[in-house]
Amino acid sequence: MERHQVAIYLGAMAVGGLLGWSAPDAGPGLEHAINPVLGALLFVTFLQVPAAELFRSLRDGRFLSAALVVNFVVAPLVVAAMFAFLPADQAVRVGVLLVLLCPCVDYVIVFCGLAGGSSRRLLAATPLLLVAQMLLLPGFLYLVMGSGLAEIVDVGPFLEAFAVLIVVPLVLAWALQGWAARRPAGQRVADAATSTMVPLMAATLLTVVASQVPKLGDSLTDVAAVIPFYAAFLVIMAFAGKAVARLFRLDASAGRAIVFTGATRNSLVVLPLALALPDTLAVAAVVVVTQTLVEVLGMVAYVRLVPRMMPATEPAEAQPAGH
Repeated sequence: MERHQVAIYLGAMAVGGLLGWSAPDAGPGLEHAINPVLGALLFVTFLQVPAAELFRSLRDGRFLSAALVVNFVVAPLVVAAMFAFLPADQAVRVGVLLVLLCPCVDYVIVFCGLAGGSSRRLLAATPLLLVAQMLLLPGFLYLVMGSGLAEIVDVGPFLEAFAVLIVVPLVLAWALQGWAARRPAGQRVADAATSTMVPLMAATLLTVVASQVPKLGDSLTDVAAVIPFYAAFLVIMAFAGKAVARLFRLDASAGRAIVFTGATRNSLVVLPLALALPDTLAVAAVVVVTQTLVEVLGMVAYVRLVPRMMPATEPAEAQPAGH
């Protein structure tokens, strides 16, 4: 399934689109399923982050510094530069900012590994990236949009999403790791759970798309208008990530991971935040989902092109990031 995951994800989104179009009344019910499937997906993601490896990774100062810079300095500057050119619709702008200001923590790990990037380092850094984005996102919204719009993103949904989608899956994953380390039965359960990564991702995409398509209404043109911005972001961040990796003198494997973390966004985790916005901004959730479609297609290109951009024979590889 991992070899064919892009086709699986695109197929899931297509089925979700058909379901949302043919059975729009099912949308509200499917919305209630979003958080459970997201939580399960993140649980499986965190299950692949050994606790001991996580704490060791916190000493990998050069890599973590590069990840923080590319995600919370470079990416926000790119988004701020794009902001003036976005469609004037308030909901569209909110959706774009929500999704582009938050780094991905799930399938980026798999795509990074397929491109020869250091997926283990990136995986171990995900809790730090999650905490940082939850803390910084309200401030970024304020800086880019002004106090009037930033105030509509209440702290409540952020705290709820952080607790339900991050803290709980992380604690459960580490508890299962502890069981797996002591008992063969625990190891079998952990292995079985890890094997569900691709199906869970497909289920999440199908559920999200099917629940949001009925909300498009007359906003299809506005939503389609953001696609070039998402594509441009992927192109710009490929070169920006490479520059940051060179700045921190990372080896090729770590450098590719920096490119991937800078380019991929946290659409599925910020979606509950978009869904919590007032009804007047309901289209923001569809804008967030649209980014997933563009990004999945973009990852196909990234897996092929990033290794060529940052070949393993680069001189920088002689100066690996410290552990």
